[in-house]
This record gives sequence, C-alpha cells and structure tokens, in this order.
Amino acid sequence: MFAGAAALLGVTAGQAQAAEVAYATKCVPPSGIGLPDVNGTTKVEITAPATAKVGDTVEIVWKFTQAASKNPDIIDLPANSVQPSGTLEAAGAQTADIAMQGPRENPAIPKGGAMTLSDMKGTLKLTAAGQVTLTPGAYVVNALSTDTKCAPTEAVQPAATLTVTAGEGSSGSSSPSGSPDPSDSSSASQSSSPSPSDSDSASASPSTSGSPGQTDFTGQVVDVPYTCQSPIGEKKATSPVQINAKKNGGSYDLTVQFKKSVMDSPIDIPADSVKPSMQVVLGGSDQGSVQVTGPTNASAVKQGDPIEIPDLTGTYKPGATGESTLSPGVLIIEALGTTTTCTPDSTSVSLTLDTEEQASGASGGNGSSSSGGSTSGSTSTSGGLAETGAGDHGTLKALGLVAGTAVLLGAAVFTFMPGRTRQR
Repeated sequence: MFAGAAALLGVTAGQAQAAEVAYATKCVPPSGIGLPDVNGTTKVEITAPATAKVGDTVEIVWKFTQAASKNPDIIDLPANSVQPSGTLEAAGAQTADIAMQGPRENPAIPKGGAMTLSDMKGTLKLTAAGQVTLTPGAYVVNALSTDTKCAPTEAVQPAATLTVTAGEGSSGSSSPSGSPDPSDSSSASQSSSPSPSDSDSASASPSTSGSPGQTDFTGQVVDVPYTCQSPIGEKKATSPVQINAKKNGGSYDLTVQFKKSVMDSPIDIPADSVKPSMQVVLGGSDQGSVQVTGPTNASAVKQGDPIEIPDLTGTYKPGATGESTLSPGVLIIEALGTTTTCTPDSTSVSLTLDTEEQASGASGGNGSSSSGGSTSGSTSTSGGLAETGAGDHGTLKALGLVAGTAVLLGAAVFTFMPGRTRQR
C-alpha cells in the first residue's frame, strides 16, 4: 500500500501493517439544532510502515471501519458532501499530534443508510529511534457546512507501532511534516473579503437629499449581524448591506445590495427556486417599513457555488416631512418550499433622506412598497433554511437549503447505528 508513497517521500520502510481498534465515542452535534450529545462506538483501522529510520517521513492511513452513526430516515445526503478530519497521537520514542484528513468523497447516503467516511491520511517525520505507537483520537465530520465533533470517552489502545532505527534524521521538532490542518474541515465554508470598492463605499457617510435637484442618493455600507431562524435550527451571519435611492416624483425607488459572502451552496439548486425579500426600517421623521424584493435565481446553482441574490428593489412613499432614515431590517429567503427569517441583532442607518409627506405614505407603521423583479418561484412559508450572508458584488450565500439539509446533518451524524440507544 505504501510502496508508491515511500518512493515519493524518500522512505526506507518495512512492510506496512494494519490494526483495528474500537473505542467509545462522544459526539457533539452542531449548535442550534436541538439534539443532545450522543455516545457511540467508533472502529478505526490504522495502516503504517512496520519499520523506518530516523529522518524518514512516513505516511499513515486512518480508515473508518464503522462510524458511530447512520443517516436517519429524514434526508438523503448527496455524493461528495462529507469530509472527515482528525488527530492521530504518536507516543513512545517520539510524541506528536498528527493531523489527519480525508477527501470530500462519499457515495450518496440514503435515508437510514450507514455513514460512509473517506480514508484519512497524514504524515510524520521520524526524529528518534525506538518504538512509536499510533493511537486514534478525536475527529470531526464536516457535511453540508456543519461540523460534528467526536472524541474518545475512554482510553484508546494503540492501533499500530513503528520500529524506528537510527539514521540520518533531525533531532528537532517532532511535529508532523506536511500534515493537513484538521481545522480546515470544509472546503465549502470560505469567507471572501470585500473588494476595494466595497471598502471605499463602506467609509462614506450616509447620503442625505439636501442638494436642490439631487435625484440619486448613495447609502453607507453597514455591517448587519443577523440571527437566522428556521423551524429546525438557528444560525448567525454578519452581512454588509447598502441602501440606495432614486427620487421618482414624491417617492423614492429603493435598491438594497449585499456586499460580502459567507457561505457556498451545500447542494445543487435548480433555477427559479430562491426568492429573497427584506423589510427596510424607517426612522427619524418617518416610521414604518418598506418591503423590497428580488427576482428568483435565473440559472441553477451548483454545489459549492455562491447563491446569487440580485438587487432587492421597492418604492418608498414618505409618510412624513423632515429627515427620515432607512436601515436594513428583517431578511427573508424562500427556496423550494422552505423559509428562513433573518432578524438583525442590531442595525445602523444606511441612508438619510429629506422627505416630504405624500398621500398614503409610510408614516403610521406599514410603509408603502412595490416589489421589483420576477415573482416566480416558491412562496411557501413552511420548512426552513439555515445560515445566510451577503455575497461579493451582490451575492448572498445560504447555508442549509432544501428543507434545512445543513442543519438536519446534525441528525444524520448523531443517529446511532442499529442496536444503540440515543439518550434524550
């Protein structure tokens, strides 16, 4: 198994060995999904060279022969959506925590099917002669952008032993060389930074319609921390938001833009299935709110790609004369029969306008609104999405679309194999 790896790494090693250990494991589900910790059994097979010499860098393979869970009868997990990472402990002549990680490769896992995890690999540079034992420890299962954290609850027996002979090797750090970082457990969960243009606009002051004849007003980019709630989970995300206005007679055409992304789509999403809307909160002289909406997604979104949210538009008809403020409010995303409601934990004024009261204006609590864009797509209010955030250049990436699959992952990871009992 290791002949090719040994040649690549310059290893002179004896025949590879493999041994299996089983150990009691406690798994902690993602926060906000309402599931208790789970105690199960993990079975692991560790493969490593039987012999090597000081100075060699050896490759080690961690194979799950049994995960401590199965996929419940709730959702199907798509192919290539699960990625494991963990820590293997070296002890004896040399001590080290070896970072292990597997690829995001798995077959589709149907409802009720056994969890299938890819083999994890890591490397260790040998620094001292003698016996080195290898013992599996804690591991993390990342699927659909959520982490299940599992750790032993009993002393674990070594799964393999290396016999290291003297040779030309370093006597320095015993840290593994070239090992993957277990904290990097999700390639789908990457935050992108605002572009320089976004940063420039964020430093501007809220625009006020104080200049005679002015018709276009650019708001300040403000960071809005959201708590996004669905019937099956709660997530938090912070999104920079900007509100712009164009005067149209006595009213204002509003455009709301999101500036920074926080998540990729965990699954494939078909066209015309995502519908965003928001309540713009009025303050100052005027009171109430204005609804702004966007069209549904024009094209399908592949797994791992951003879910693009277009500009949200609506019409503000002032209900008071004076200086009125506009701030980002509640954000709603509907997709495939599911709804997520994201409520700001706090908000800031993005735009200030000098307004003149119009007949049937906003003051009094309701706000006049006129939604723009397509009205196709689902408008159901059942089900739930998970964490959302804004995307660069008008994209908003949602965590846990399609009936909250990302949040439901907690149930998938924390359901016992047959014969084990969940503690509630």
